Amino acid sequence: MTASPVAPSASSTSTAFVTPRVLAVANQKGGVGKTTTTINLATAMAACGRRVLIVDMDPQGNASTGLGIDRKLRTVTTYDVLIEETPIEKAALPTAVPGLFVVPASVDLTGAELELVQINGRESRLRRALRLPDLPWDFVLIDCPPALGFLTLNALVAADAVLVPLQCEFYALEGLSHLLKTIERIKRGYNPSLEIQGVVLTMFDKRNSICGMVADDVRQHLGDKVYQTIIPRNVRVSEAPSHGKPVLVYDWRCAGSQAYIHLAGEVLKREAALTASSAA
Repeated sequence: MTASPVAPSASSTSTAFVTPRVLAVANQKGGVGKTTTTINLATAMAACGRRVLIVDMDPQGNASTGLGIDRKLRTVTTYDVLIEETPIEKAALPTAVPGLFVVPASVDLTGAELELVQINGRESRLRRALRLPDLPWDFVLIDCPPALGFLTLNALVAADAVLVPLQCEFYALEGLSHLLKTIERIKRGYNPSLEIQGVVLTMFDKRNSICGMVADDVRQHLGDKVYQTIIPRNVRVSEAPSHGKPVLVYDWRCAGSQAYIHLAGEVLKREAALTASSAA
């Protein structure tokens, strides 16, 4: 796939928000489907006509790779946005999905954790980059690393809301408890408007009774914060990243693709309800 660092035109046919709505896809536990959810939710939202930017905040750069962004093209990355304060539009690369862009990550981002320690306002560098008027996106999805460091802190301070992927396994609620406490600390100290957009259950295997028990427990604790859509464990979802494609492009008919399409519908419906209530 070829790409060039050209951001989408502000004259796009859909109506632009003054500033994009920023959602951090986060969970302090690894292997729960954060990157997979970020890529495929963003793809489904773009398919619904929204202009979407993914900010890859994981030094492994898996979101960038999963979208087919060659490492040779990652000349301006999230590292430059955070440390050099490069305008985010200059770092955004188009993907093969119309309306979907990504600020890629590289291994340089590993050093950002140490460099941010010495920078004033280190927790709000990403927020300043995203809180500019007339950015040409409707939504920004931030793919967070699986640890609470300065990279995740920047993401949560920049975000309007958090979307939490939660694997249906025995220790899921314990990990979720830690994340909820972290979000409360961020709200008190840095970002009082931060909310949970929703929790999405991932890697669900209907043959495993534990998965059903975990899903029931999470819904009992969090109620309607949990999306109705459940992302199943699906071979095609696992295969897609090795081809540099979202699963919706790799095989839109598979169960995983259909689940992410339904999830996008839920997310957009919740966002529309929030917009309506704030305008009332």
